[in-house]
Amino acid sequence: MFNIFLFIGFIAQMLIGVPLYAALLMTGVIGILGTGNLTLMRAIPQQFFGGMDSFTLLSMPLFILTGILMNRSGLTDRLIDFSKLIVGQVKGGLGYVNIVGSMVFAGVNGSAAADSAALGAILIPAMEREGFPVAYAAGITAGSSLIGPIIPPSIFMIIYASLTNTSIGGLFAAGVLPGIVFGAVLLIMNWYYSRKYDVPVSDITQVRKYKFAILKRAVLALIAPLIIMGGIIFGIVTPTESGALACLYCMIIGFFVTRGLNLKNFALSLYETVRNTCAIFLIIGGASVVGWYLKYVRVTQLFSNLIINSGLLNTPWLLMIVLSLIVFIIGMFMEEVAVLTLLTPIFAPLALKAGINPFQFGVVMTLNVTLALITPPVGACNYIVAAIGHVPIGELFKSIWPFVLAALIVQLIIITFPVLTISIPALMGL
Repeated sequence: MFNIFLFIGFIAQMLIGVPLYAALLMTGVIGILGTGNLTLMRAIPQQFFGGMDSFTLLSMPLFILTGILMNRSGLTDRLIDFSKLIVGQVKGGLGYVNIVGSMVFAGVNGSAAADSAALGAILIPAMEREGFPVAYAAGITAGSSLIGPIIPPSIFMIIYASLTNTSIGGLFAAGVLPGIVFGAVLLIMNWYYSRKYDVPVSDITQVRKYKFAILKRAVLALIAPLIIMGGIIFGIVTPTESGALACLYCMIIGFFVTRGLNLKNFALSLYETVRNTCAIFLIIGGASVVGWYLKYVRVTQLFSNLIINSGLLNTPWLLMIVLSLIVFIIGMFMEEVAVLTLLTPIFAPLALKAGINPFQFGVVMTLNVTLALITPPVGACNYIVAAIGHVPIGELFKSIWPFVLAALIVQLIIITFPVLTISIPALMGL
C-alpha cells in the first residue's frame, strides 16, 4: 500500500511541474525513509552518482555534439537537398524527403527530438505549401524522427548498454535493418496519404538543375554518418572514438569548408550539448535511486515471479509483446529516459531467462521507449513539431495515431523476425 501512495506522489509531483529528476529523487528518498532504516540514506548519493558513472555513457555527449555541429555548420541542409534529389520528384515528394532525411540524419545524431526540430523547421512549412495538411506534415515529421534512436548511433541504446553490459557496437549493428524497415513502412504510409490528399508532384526544377553540385556538396555531409556507422560496424573504432572523430570532422568542415561555424556558434554548440547531456544524466541518476529502492523492497522480484509463474518465459514472442505493452502504457505518462532506466534492469534479465537474444531485446526496448516520444499526452516530439508548424496540439494528437500504429507494426515485425536484429551482429562475430 505504501508503494502505491509513493507512485501517486510521484505522479502528483510531475503534474505540478516538479522537474522529473527531482521527482524521481524525492520519490526514492521518501521510499527509503519509509523503510524506517535511516542507514540506507547513504545509498542515495551512491546510487545517484553511480548511475551516471559509466564509461559506456561517455559516447553520448559526443553524438549529441555531432548532431548540433551538423546543424550549425550547414551540413543538415545538404542532407535535405540530397534527399530531395533522391525521392523528391514523385507525388508527395516532400513527405518522402522527410522520411529519407530522418533516416540519413539518424546516422549522425541518435536523438528523435533533435531530428524533429532540425528537419521540421525546414520541411513542415514546405510540405504545407505543397498541399499537405499541416497536421499531417507535423505528424510525419514526429513519426519519422523515431528512426533516429533506431539507426545507429542511438542515445537510448547507449543507456540500455550501460544498464545491461551489452555491446554498444552490437546494439548499433542490430538497429540498422529495423531502422530501414521502419523507414519503408513510413514510405508506404506517405504513398497512401499523398494520394488521399491528392498532393501535387513536387517542383524540384532547381534541384535537378544543380544535381551534380548537390551530389558534390552532399558527399561532405554523408561522410559523418559513415565515420560513425562504418567505424563501429567494421570494428575500426569504439563508439566513443567514432563520436569523437565525427565531432572533429564536423568541426573541420564547419570552420574551414562550409564556414557555418565560428567561435560563437561553437561555444553555443558546447553549451547546448552540456545542457542536454546534464538533463539526461540527472534523470538517469534519479531513476537509479528509485530503481535501487524497488530492488530493496523486492518489487522487482515480485514482478519477476509474476512473469515466471505466468509461464510467459516459455513463449518468448508473447513475453516481448506483454513487456512492450507495459512500456507503451507507462511511456504515455513518463519521460522516456526514466522509463528506460527504471524498466530495463527489471525486463532485461527476464528476456535472458526466456532465451531472447540480447541484441533483439535491446532494439525492442529502444523502439518501445522511442515510441513514447509521440504518444499523447507526454510525447516530447509532438510538442516540438506542433510549435514549429503552429499546429494546435489537440489536432496533432488526432493525426499522430497512424504513425503510432506504424511503429507498433514495426515492433511486431522485429519481435516476429529476430533475424532482422541478430544477422548483422552475427556477421561481426558478436
